[in-house]
Amino acid sequence: MQLIVSAGLILAVVLWGLLAPASLGAFFNEALGSITHNFGWFYLWVVLALVVLAMLLAFSRYGDLKLGAEDDEPEFSIGAWFAMLFAAGMGIGLVFWGVAEPISHYTAPPPGIAPETPEAANAAMRYAFFHWGLHPWAVYAVVGLSIAFFQFRRGAPALVSASTDALPWKPLQRLSPVVNVLAVVATAFGVAASLGIGALQINSGLNTVFGLPVGQVAQVAIIAVVTAIFLASALSGVTRGIKWLSSFNLAVAGALTLLVFVLGPTVALIDTFTTTLGAYASEFIRMSLRTTPFRDSSWVSSWTVFYWAWWVSWSPFVGLFIARVSRGRTIREFVIGTVLAPTLAGFVWFSVFGGTALHLEIFLGVPVAEAVQADVSTALFAMFDALPLGLLMSLAATVLVLVFFVTSGDSATLVLGMMSTQGNPNPPARVKLIWGVLVAGIATSLLLTGGVQAVQTATIVFALPFAVVIVGMAVSLWLAVRHDWREEQKRERALRQRMRELAGQK
Repeated sequence: MQLIVSAGLILAVVLWGLLAPASLGAFFNEALGSITHNFGWFYLWVVLALVVLAMLLAFSRYGDLKLGAEDDEPEFSIGAWFAMLFAAGMGIGLVFWGVAEPISHYTAPPPGIAPETPEAANAAMRYAFFHWGLHPWAVYAVVGLSIAFFQFRRGAPALVSASTDALPWKPLQRLSPVVNVLAVVATAFGVAASLGIGALQINSGLNTVFGLPVGQVAQVAIIAVVTAIFLASALSGVTRGIKWLSSFNLAVAGALTLLVFVLGPTVALIDTFTTTLGAYASEFIRMSLRTTPFRDSSWVSSWTVFYWAWWVSWSPFVGLFIARVSRGRTIREFVIGTVLAPTLAGFVWFSVFGGTALHLEIFLGVPVAEAVQADVSTALFAMFDALPLGLLMSLAATVLVLVFFVTSGDSATLVLGMMSTQGNPNPPARVKLIWGVLVAGIATSLLLTGGVQAVQTATIVFALPFAVVIVGMAVSLWLAVRHDWREEQKRERALRQRMRELAGQK
């Protein structure tokens, strides 16, 4: 039933976008204005609270609790585990925005900062760290930890609704089907957002390397071809397709980062990382709760609120996926692996790619900003053009986006299949095929409706209801963790008492 309802709702939106793109675009724009004006503060508070909760669970006495039985061992090595969660979590986004976001902030900085100044460059890097740092990964971690905790310790099905079982408000259990449908819809549109921008960047990369024309026909064709590839990968299973592709892409991303670091302004990049890390730490709270009540500005809603909505919409997908591959790890291991490690990797990525782009723009007059303003998806390739081995790096980046596209779609079809089949960890191939086609249809529909802007708008609109669900999951997780920790303490005390009694009898 949930499969029919959620798939039917998504199919209706896809058809609306294909048959009347102007009408769908107008609807989403009106909804966007209302949500960002009235609920932007809600996104800010919720995501900051999730950061606090993740750190509290990891570095408190509760961090030793295992996701599973005491004798459960992790299914995947640390390297393969990290590669899969990183590829699923934000692979396409990092490649797309690694150059484009810092340059965008440099030319159009937050309110109160003059554009194209040293202050704007510093703010550009600081906000890139902020938008891709602890906050998004904490959203993923809390959702994933909640699902894994109830699934592996309580024997619950791999469903978002099962993660609210510890809530004291039992009438909410009747809303489980609604919660699961919200999770499916949020996931489908969040993944489609990334697939849409992935198609744009693949098109730009193929134009740079092979001269393929840039346009909607090419982008729709790219979506169709890559969808066929990720469906083939999805049907091969987690331990094969997703694992191998994720490990391959992590290696390519690392090699590309190292190459740009060596060929670019190496010392300046080290300074950029150091300075930005300090600024990020000192401005953390202010950026986390920044709104503009006394200034007519859409900057916060266009960037921070959009990103928080994007992470929220991706969280049921990424959360279910990383829960699926995390059995046997402790809460502390889980949070370190899903929050701190990828945050550091993201900081290095933006320091190298964003720092190089800003250096070329400011000191060498390379028109990277001009490329961003003309077409955001060309930003990375405009930077490569100014570096040695630029064509080779453009080719590598195109392959990187292509494989991230495949791993994201691959993981999404698995998770959507699980959510729509009552938590079945190995959903039927037929269900995976349905979701793969629907997600590709959403991405195509949104691109035809209005490109990146339409993708962003739809993401924010569909993420709001699920943000409320995440609050319930976080409260339920906290109550369940405290209960299980107390029970373990009781068992340990009883065991120690029994051992003392046996020793006394001897």
